Amino acid sequence: MTCGLAFLGCSVLVLFIHTHDSTIGDASDVFVTPKLLGNSHESESGVQCIHAGGSAAHLKAIQQAVILSRCLLIEKSSWQDEMQRWDMAPYIEATDSQQSSCFILKFFCDLLRIRWESTRSRTKGRALEMMDKLVEGISNSSPGVTQRIPFCYSLIALEYAELLVSCGLIGEAIKIFEDLELWDNLIYCNCLLGKKAAAVELIKARLSEKPSDPRLWCSLGDVTNNDACYEKALEVSNDKSARATRSLARSAYNRGEYETSKILWYAAMALNSLYPDGWFALGAAALKARDVEKALDGFTRAVQLDPDNGEAWNNIACLHMIKKKSKEAFTAFKESLKLKRNSWQLWENYSHVALDVDNIGQALEAVQMVLNMTNNKRIDTVLLERIVLDMEGRTSIIESESCRTTHNLNRTNNTWTVSLFHAYPQHMYIFLIFLCVVRSESSADMWGLYARWLKNKGDLTMCSEALLKQVRSYQGSDLWKDRDRFKRFSYASLELCKVYMEISSSSGSRRELFTAEMHLKNVLKQAEGFSDMEEFRDLHACLDELKTKLQSGPVAT
Repeated sequence: MTCGLAFLGCSVLVLFIHTHDSTIGDASDVFVTPKLLGNSHESESGVQCIHAGGSAAHLKAIQQAVILSRCLLIEKSSWQDEMQRWDMAPYIEATDSQQSSCFILKFFCDLLRIRWESTRSRTKGRALEMMDKLVEGISNSSPGVTQRIPFCYSLIALEYAELLVSCGLIGEAIKIFEDLELWDNLIYCNCLLGKKAAAVELIKARLSEKPSDPRLWCSLGDVTNNDACYEKALEVSNDKSARATRSLARSAYNRGEYETSKILWYAAMALNSLYPDGWFALGAAALKARDVEKALDGFTRAVQLDPDNGEAWNNIACLHMIKKKSKEAFTAFKESLKLKRNSWQLWENYSHVALDVDNIGQALEAVQMVLNMTNNKRIDTVLLERIVLDMEGRTSIIESESCRTTHNLNRTNNTWTVSLFHAYPQHMYIFLIFLCVVRSESSADMWGLYARWLKNKGDLTMCSEALLKQVRSYQGSDLWKDRDRFKRFSYASLELCKVYMEISSSSGSRRELFTAEMHLKNVLKQAEGFSDMEEFRDLHACLDELKTKLQSGPVAT
């Protein structure tokens, strides 16, 4: 399962720990008692190993103490997360598995186990039960008084009260905090219960006795939301209270004073840099103050302390996008998506950056994720247009190379054969995306993009249908009053007529030419108010070209 190392003199004890079923803690399906297995022997390197299949190794009191010290060192020197507790677990289990331990070591081992198990929902109830037994054991006659003297009652009581708070039993915790005179904890509990007046009264009573305690002034500022209290805390601490500085920084940010907030956050982090939320807040304040470099520094320091901060990774990526550093943004977005895969906004940003670094496969995957998360309602037409342009460029390269080698690319009735799809497999992915989009989205821009993709693929019939729907999307009473809309309508109409002419040229039929001619005549008749525009003249020139084609031969039946 896990192994732990404890340096005892010149030898190293390697512990291989295996858990087994126990009757202790029946309320939980996670068993408590571990079992150290193996027939120990000295390896050639002088390392004593305990292997599976034997009885638990007997550890002396000094060895148990060293193991627990190592466990405590992990707790004090590493970031407090779930992995930290699992790193400590082998040392706790190694000591807990001993058949005999002195009272203090056994008590401390149980306390560490309670801390560990109270962080897991499946074992929190058992942790509370174990803590109850520890508290009751303080007044037991066995073991003797001399064995219990080194143990400080207030420590176990504090742990018990904090566990009660985490379980929501605040009323019971308040009694213990009062007995121990832990005023900060008592103030916090009163605030949780909504008893702000009682909290203020308690703080003022304490300040009458200790007027130079910056923590009390900060607590008063938290309860009353008064910046003057934080300033007083800084005054009595000689500007060394990180908590007061952080509180002033938050207040400045909430007032919209982002430059001031940024400066205060820098001062606070200089006092205590091991505070990831502070670095994140510094980045946010700097970003609001339009200081990109300071913002990037703040978010970077935040992920250095807490690599699982998805929001910070996202902000780092966005800042790299602002700085036009697509490769760095792409890497940061990948880290963010490991932690926040259900954010369509994040996937949308990622799709743009993926296309910037020429990773069209990832860009298409991101577009598909956005469509799935929003039920095809969020359509990024700008990105799809970039993808279509990219595909057009790639297809033209494929076509030119294939023409030089006289194979790999064939045309049959103006339709690309499968060889093009093998050369550029993203075509099929694009088709699936467009299929989802056009079924739910009827905007003119989307029909235009779909038509461009179909034309690039060589499907002129479907292209003409898509262009016809784009033209119809522009039509309406406002069309003949809006010059910008008429420009877009004219462009779509010209593209439609050109496709009709291509179909006619390849098939020999003139039905499409008559359709195009009728369409242009109707448009020019209604668009007389735009006769001064270049688009109107382009439509007229297209109509003349159609008439020339129609006069060049007999009409096909």
